[in-house]
Amino acid sequence: MLVTPNFPTDYSSWGAQDLSARRRQQIRQVRQAPAEAGTVVEERASGWVGAVIGVEASGGMKVVRLEDRRGKVRAFPLGFGFLIDGEPVELVPPVPKKPEPGLRRTASGSVAVERQRARTARASRIWVEGTHDAELVEKVWGEDLRHEGIVVEPLHGADDLVAAIAEFQPGPQRRIGVLLDHLVPGSKESRIAQQAMSLPGAPGNVLVLGHPYVDVWQAVKPQRVGLQRWPDIPRGTDIKVGTLRALGLPHANQRDIAHGWKQILGRVRSYADLEPTLLGRVEELIDFVTVD
Repeated sequence: MLVTPNFPTDYSSWGAQDLSARRRQQIRQVRQAPAEAGTVVEERASGWVGAVIGVEASGGMKVVRLEDRRGKVRAFPLGFGFLIDGEPVELVPPVPKKPEPGLRRTASGSVAVERQRARTARASRIWVEGTHDAELVEKVWGEDLRHEGIVVEPLHGADDLVAAIAEFQPGPQRRIGVLLDHLVPGSKESRIAQQAMSLPGAPGNVLVLGHPYVDVWQAVKPQRVGLQRWPDIPRGTDIKVGTLRALGLPHANQRDIAHGWKQILGRVRSYADLEPTLLGRVEELIDFVTVD
């Protein structure tokens, strides 16, 4: 028995095809991502990975400028061909943020108090280990601290903390909040903190808190400098020197270290760029020393 093949009666799919149609459909399905400053992006064609530092007009088109972890900058046309966390995206210009009428927030996220002079400095103080710690606190909480009349002072190391507290003679109106690096069980800093809190007048008038990082640099989110995580520095290597070496930045002397820190600090815009383990400690210290 001869069987007649059941051919389709719709011949619209036969003949020449628009092979780019499927590609256009796939492109339309890629999500749009605003090129917000600090967003880490990979340009697929070149493999260039960098943090967005700006969007600008060039040659009649919009381009995004990406800075890699070594501080080098390249510009690419906005649009398709980018990855964020491995996901294909279409980069688009960021949407300008409209401030809420009559409401402005400080870098720490608190509501700013407008048209009010800074308070005269209180006797209470916040002490941090070094200059870099003080600069970071000032960058994020400086406006709040000036409003509250709180001065932040660097200790230049934790070794003399006990003697400094004894000399300061803390009391109910002369409180001290101390922020230490690497305050973890068994560390040198934890032993110093215990000694400090055993001093006469310390309980209730001194609060020693800390973060787990060996240096406050690591309290900045690594994505702000184009990294997924901060590098592991071998024991015996200065953490600042090792970090700058891993970032491919000059690290031969103190001037290099100071310049490297300025680059890192310059990436910090607000509290959102810092690790929660630091945020909570600083906020608690501010609350402690501003009790009237």
